[in-house]
Amino acid sequence: MSVSTVQNPIINAPAVSIWKAADAAKEKEAAAKAPASETKPAEPNATEGVKVTISGAGMGMASAEKSSNSDIDESSLSDSAKQLLKMIRELRKQLAEKMAELSTAMSDTSMSPEARQAKVAGLQGEVAAIQAGLMTAQTQLAKVLKDEPPQAQMEAMSLMAK
Repeated sequence: MSVSTVQNPIINAPAVSIWKAADAAKEKEAAAKAPASETKPAEPNATEGVKVTISGAGMGMASAEKSSNSDIDESSLSDSAKQLLKMIRELRKQLAEKMAELSTAMSDTSMSPEARQAKVAGLQGEVAAIQAGLMTAQTQLAKVLKDEPPQAQMEAMSLMAK
């Protein structure tokens, strides 16, 4: 969910009341005792909503995430090139995280050797998949940039290097 924290730092969401079978039985008994003209369909009552206040640190993190790709958004590149550059950055971030996980798993002595080997093998497969995705995105970017002027190609390469 995307919420502008600058314009609305407090978010109210309606809470859903829990309608239990016992409540339904009580309503049914009350309806049976009341005259037929006074019966109403059984509906749960609305309750007070949940109130969420976003802290200053949370607002800072949200703006930092937004600004991490602002240089790409502000560039003069085509939309497809911008999208590919963002994807490449995200894949590089995922790759770094998986490599850190892999390094941790390889040095984890709390697991049995078989369990460690299985975990390392799984992480190596995930790393290979992310690397394949990264190579595909870079190939697509090269195809998109082939028809662009040299200045746009240089701009894309400098953005990809960040």
